[in-house]
Amino acid sequence: MNRQTSKNSFMVGAVAIGVIAGLVVGFFTAHRMMTGDLKQRDMKGMPMEGTMPMKDMEPVGEAGALAPARRAGEIGGMSGAPSGAVVVPAVMRQLIGVRSAPVTYASLGQEIRAVGAVGYDERGLTQVTVKTSGWVREVFVDSIGRPVHKGDPLFTLYSPDLLATQDEYLLAVKMQGQLATSPLAEVKSNAASLVASSRERLHLWDVTDKQIATLERRGTAEPVLTVYAPSSGIVLKREALPGKYVEPGMTLYEVADLSTVWISADIYESEVAAVRLNQPASVTFAAYPGETFRGNVSYIYPSLNTEARTVRVRVALPNPGLKLKPGMYGNVGLQTDALHTLVVPKEAVLETGLRQLVFMDRGQGRYEPASVKLGRRGQDDVEVLEGLKEGDRIVTSANFLLDAESKLASASSMQAMMGRIGMADWQMRGAHEGKMEGMGEGGVSAPPGREGEKSGMEMGSKKEMIVAETRQMGGLSLTLTTVPENPKAGEVLLRLNVTDQAGKPVTSAQVFFVYTMPMPGMADSKATARHTKDGLYEGTVMFGMGGTWLVTVNITVPGRPPVAETFQFSVVGGGM
Repeated sequence: MNRQTSKNSFMVGAVAIGVIAGLVVGFFTAHRMMTGDLKQRDMKGMPMEGTMPMKDMEPVGEAGALAPARRAGEIGGMSGAPSGAVVVPAVMRQLIGVRSAPVTYASLGQEIRAVGAVGYDERGLTQVTVKTSGWVREVFVDSIGRPVHKGDPLFTLYSPDLLATQDEYLLAVKMQGQLATSPLAEVKSNAASLVASSRERLHLWDVTDKQIATLERRGTAEPVLTVYAPSSGIVLKREALPGKYVEPGMTLYEVADLSTVWISADIYESEVAAVRLNQPASVTFAAYPGETFRGNVSYIYPSLNTEARTVRVRVALPNPGLKLKPGMYGNVGLQTDALHTLVVPKEAVLETGLRQLVFMDRGQGRYEPASVKLGRRGQDDVEVLEGLKEGDRIVTSANFLLDAESKLASASSMQAMMGRIGMADWQMRGAHEGKMEGMGEGGVSAPPGREGEKSGMEMGSKKEMIVAETRQMGGLSLTLTTVPENPKAGEVLLRLNVTDQAGKPVTSAQVFFVYTMPMPGMADSKATARHTKDGLYEGTVMFGMGGTWLVTVNITVPGRPPVAETFQFSVVGGGM
């Protein structure tokens, strides 16, 4: 019974979702049919796609040539509205959940989050070595991980050299005592110097003053010498074994002070400017849920990881109770200073690659895309540097549906405009040559279709095409050409010749092309150029369709400020 009920509920839910999706699509379709160029009452007898009915054609002439451009802005029922703007009825706004909010000033604090690993405080790391050869006799600290304190005995060492030095010291002390009554001051001085040199030799072999005093009281050399811990900490390494032969410089113990640990975290290159020394940091660990450890940024490494594009930051953390173990992973949070600035919610921004867009609410269900320049990012908001002002209303939900409708409106506007331009050109060429195909007594019976569009594009190409243009920017001379000279839709080779003011080729530049069509919602594309010879840089771009394309040349030359210059091309549609 429960299985049948669940099945029925699933079917009802699926039907409901399909009905809602159908209503949304139906509303958008009906809205474009009622407010666009394609009205229901004109659909009967409609001419072929890309043209317009003969009764609606503008007179040929100066006014007629401008008519298609005027009506291109009326797509969507908004005369004079910017391209890409859409109008959404009230019922549809409620159905898809369009919400708006004003742009305001607020306090914005950027939080940088990264994953870090616990490591030793290198300033508290100590190695225990010996300065003379010998054999280990007895070991007192016999395991790794054992805590030791400064002065604790670690092991005993038998060294023939050390034993001989003890005997030399005792002999020097005895001789000094015998010569204490000598009337010759020089003899007493030499005896004292011999004692001092022997004592210094013992010091250099890490024999303490306490051990030397015990040696003097005993009067005989000690066969084995005890080695003590030079600092407090945890034993990380142990190589001292009973009977082992050791030589000078051999590391027998490593001791680390874990009362303070280091957390090494990698932050992105774009976040480096917001991090500073002594900045507060918080770290959480999976081993201690609900507990936060607080420290400070103690060091920012001067080098960048070229593969991951990150910079390492070191955070010093107190470690009471030695809870934090080297090798543990933690989540590091760095809170930057709050900044009072203009902000918008993160969900209001559409990322399109090289640009960021928001939809502005103009009232009465009318929405327009606007390009913005963003700055710092907080947890919920993002800073706006350019493109908006306080009080502007922007859309905070259903942005993707509006963006899709905006692109459809822009595409319809472009298609209608290109069709009308092709028809006007067909009329002008036919009237001039006196041999329009299909012309009878009753006027024009049918448009030439693609042939008219081809001739129109060819006329635009002859008037607007840039074959070679030289510009002076930032002390550089830039000449941009295309291969072929009259570019068509598809792959086109761009050639940029770069010289300095003296005409000398610039061969050390980094060059890339950013190209797009000037229409809302059209994402920018990027192509890297490579140097071939004598200051000539080549890169292949993909012009996806005929029309006007903007190509921005970006040049970076060592020792010079970056240069960016935009060129405009008219591209003939594919297959022409």
